[in-house]
Order: sequence, then structure tokens, then C-alpha cells
Amino acid sequence: MHVIIVERKTHFRYRNPGCLVLNNREFITRPELVQDKRAKIINLSKDYSYLGYGYYCSLLAEARNQKVIPSVKTILELRERSIYTHALPELDELLAQQLKKLVMVPTAPFSIHIFFGRSDDLRFPDLARRVFDEFRCPLLKLNISPEDGWHIASIRPMALGDVKPEQQEFFERALDAYTRAGWRTPKAKSVAKYSLAILHNPAEVLPPSDRRTLQKFARIGEQMGVDVELIEKKDYAELAEYDALFIRETTALDHHTYRFAKKAEKEGMAVIDDPTSILRCTNKVYLAELLKANKIPTPKTVVLDKSGIEAVEQEIPYPVILKIPDGSFSRGIIKAADRAQLLEGAGRLLRESDVILAQEYLYTDFDWRIGILRGQPIFACQYFMSRGHWQVVKHGEGGRFTEGGFRTLPVEQAPDEIVQMALKAANLIGDGLYGVDLKQTAKGVVVIEVNDNPSINQGEEDAVLKDDLYRRIIQEFIRRLEGRSGNAEAALPAQTPVMPPLSLASGFNLPQGAPSPAQIAAQVAAKVAAQVSGEIAARIAAEVSSQVLSQALGAGRPQVVNTGRNEEDSSLPYPIGKSRS
Repeated sequence: MHVIIVERKTHFRYRNPGCLVLNNREFITRPELVQDKRAKIINLSKDYSYLGYGYYCSLLAEARNQKVIPSVKTILELRERSIYTHALPELDELLAQQLKKLVMVPTAPFSIHIFFGRSDDLRFPDLARRVFDEFRCPLLKLNISPEDGWHIASIRPMALGDVKPEQQEFFERALDAYTRAGWRTPKAKSVAKYSLAILHNPAEVLPPSDRRTLQKFARIGEQMGVDVELIEKKDYAELAEYDALFIRETTALDHHTYRFAKKAEKEGMAVIDDPTSILRCTNKVYLAELLKANKIPTPKTVVLDKSGIEAVEQEIPYPVILKIPDGSFSRGIIKAADRAQLLEGAGRLLRESDVILAQEYLYTDFDWRIGILRGQPIFACQYFMSRGHWQVVKHGEGGRFTEGGFRTLPVEQAPDEIVQMALKAANLIGDGLYGVDLKQTAKGVVVIEVNDNPSINQGEEDAVLKDDLYRRIIQEFIRRLEGRSGNAEAALPAQTPVMPPLSLASGFNLPQGAPSPAQIAAQVAAKVAAQVSGEIAARIAAEVSSQVLSQALGAGRPQVVNTGRNEEDSSLPYPIGKSRS
């Protein structure tokens, strides 16, 4: 559900099916009008000035645990150029790149208007998306200056009244696209409690999960009250609209998958794979050192660069396996049977990476993979080598490949030493979802690697648990989300009283049992301090007191009288079109 906040409802003349439109006084004084705890608030107030109505709408939305744009942090950042200057170098670089592509480059200052990440100036779509991603404010105006090289002179929030007549149709389309993105066709079912975004790449040749499996996740999620949506790289700007992120695309550090994970973590979302797990698993050099330092048995491994190629022979007998640090699905792996192949193979991989791995060759008919979720084994598979080859996946020319067979066993039927070694290795990484690859040799069990993004495909890894495998994974997201909301109060300072959701009655004539102005001010200050750090937080925490709050919504502004009726429309709430089911 989307709630649109405006100065006066008569100013909002756009059709937007399913949205609830409230003026800012209603939103502040009558929280009961927004019953949906997961409502997404679009604050289109005329003024976001500090301690003004627009400011308090965003502040109270956050205090009520509702998602809102702009957030208080964004409002404060956009107050002064000195605060948001940290973001300008990257944005200026993108501006310069897009200007170079123009046939006719501007010669005078100009402005770019951004509505929900879209610009009516078709020359700068990428810049508009990037700015909106950095500053999630519904309406923004960029002033572009050519002095000392083209750059963004200022970024300013716009009011609804600033939308020019010729821009109104574009604004309506942008608003409709923004609010429609998370909508489903109404069905006779309960509203999902949480939303889970699954990042995937439809063009990936060997994805961790194929399309059928992703659709299975969506069906199981629906049964569990989780709205699952498939997203792609292009949806980065909309990531914060979801509660959780599940990465089902092959991960790498210098890659958008890592940026998605970092952003999700920053937004406070539940995320698998988390950035730390990606960091620890995707680079085989790091992983080899981590396992060695913790006495996890692995094939004999040497980290080498160009100066250490010939020294490998003294440590590891032929054949030698060479690995590029961030390879996946058997890619970037070479078997060298003699010195000539070692020099040629190492030279080839060292053109891609300054450091590579040389590893002892241990052939087995199959590799074990134990799936681990939050420290618990959830599947056990044997992956057999591709026919006539020494790897599970044999890569050929032109991107062709062949795979060996597999066998899925109940975890309790897998050798105990295999399962225990997998758990020991996975626990070094974190509490996420991992696939630990192991070999069972005559010398004992060795760990080959820990995957942060293990394959889960219908008919393979789920062959034993069936639908329960998907339920366990989705249940872990639910556990993390509920744990996060359950700890929200604990995040407040110990001396701050824990309050029920804020409700500001008219003139602070509060009913018996409601929080006092001082208590409200204390909670507001704590909320801001939790959102904003440094000098800004200290200044706001000092200024927000019961007197300031009372003045802002009392004597300092037109008196808010909660009559139970609205001055513009006696019928509340004010839905436009059909509501979301």
C-alpha cells in the first residue's frame, strides 16, 4: 500500500489507483488512518524545512516503522551542499560521460528535473536514476553549471506546486510507474507480511538457480506470507523497496552482486549472500588462507605470483591445479601435467590476476557438497565428474559445457566426518547459506572450497527435502526480519522510555495514558540520533525538546485541531481507485 502525503488534497489531481492520499495534518495527528504497518509513504509536502510539517511527516513515519521517501536523513542531507558534497564527484563524472555523448552540448547553465528517478530530459536517464538512488526524494531539481567544467551546482527538493503544466503528464507517469512496481493483481488472499527480492540474471548460462526454481521460491513464499519478486541488475535503484534480498546470481567482488549486497545491508534488509560472506568466499586466496589458519584440511596449496612460478615444483608434485582467485563453476581452473603447461597456464591466469593459487591435484569420482544454512546442514549431494574429464563441469569452445551427474542423499546418510568438516568450514564464514565442497580421499577428508552462492535447482538439491528445502530458506529470512523488528526498541538508549507508536493529538491535549510531550520529544530525538550520525545528530538531539516540538505543531504553526473530520473532505480516508489487496 502506498500513502501519498500532500499539503492540501485538492492540490493532488492525479489518478493513482490504490493509493491513499492524506494531507500532512491528517498523517501527523491521525495515525489510525494508515492501518497497514507495511505502508510505503510518499511525502509530497510543500516544505521539508527543519521542524516543518513535511519534516515531521517523514520523521513520524520512521518512528512508526514505515518506509518513507524522503527519509529524515535525506531531508537533512539536502539542506546544505556541504553535507551532500561527498556524493558529487561520482555524479559529476556520470554527468560528464553523458554530456560527451550529446551531438549538441549545452553552452549555458541548465536544470534537470527528476521525478521518482526519471527525468523528463531524455538526455540524462542514467544520471537521474543515480541521483534518485543516492537521494531518495520524490521530486528533485539539479542545477547544472559549466563553470570550471560541467558539474552539479546544487540538488534541491521540489514541491508538487513546482511541477510545470507541461511536466504534469510526465509526473503522473513517473508516479504511476513507481507505485505500480510492487503491485500484484488482487487475489482472494491475505496481504503478504514481507517482501523478498531475488536478484537473478536471465542471461546467465550457469546460474545458481534456474527459472523454474526461482518460480518455486515464489510459490512457496506466497504460501508463507512472503511476496517474492524477481529483480535484475537494472532494478538497483528500487532495492530499498523490499524487506529482504536473496542473491541467486553468481557473485563476485568487483561486480553488481556485491554492490546489491552492500546496499541491502546498509538499508537494514535481511540479505543472503551478505557482503562479508561474498568477500570471504569468492576470493580463493583469502579462503585458502582462512582455512589454513584454522587448521581445516585442504589440498596442499601455494599462493604465487609471477616471481614464484618455478618454485611451485618444490612444493607440489605434478599434476598441479592452477586457479584464478574469483573463478566459479570450474571456470578459471587449469590442470598442468608438466613444467611447460605450468608456465603456460600460470602465465595466462596471471594476466588476469596478480596472484593465483597452485593446488595439489586430488582425483575422486565425485565431490561432496553439503548445504549449510545458519549452521545447520540442509542437503547433501554427490557431484560426479563429467564423463572423461577431471572436473564436474567441462567447459568447451564457444561457451559450451557438459556436466557430470549427481546424487542427493538425506543429510543423515552422508558420512558424519563429511558433514562435521563442512560445518566447521562454513562456521568460519558466517551464518548464511553456503555450499561446502569436499573430497573424501585415502588420506582423509579435505575441503576444496566454501561457496557463498550454492546451486539450488529443482529436482537436484531439493530431491530429498522437496518443498521443505525452500520453506527452510524462506523461514530464515522471516526469522531475520522478525528478529530485526523485535530488537527495534532495544536499539534506543537505555535511559529513553520505550513508547507506543507516536500519536500527536491536537495541541497536545493528550488522552489519559498517552505519552507526554517530553516523552515524545525524547523518542523523536533518539530516532533521529539512530538515523543520523555526527554533528547533525548532536544538534538535532539537543534542539528537539518538548518546547520545540510543541512550538512546531502548536503556537509556531496553525493550530491542529483533531475534530475527527477533515477541513477538505469529511469522508476519510481518501482512496483513489481500488485499494491493494
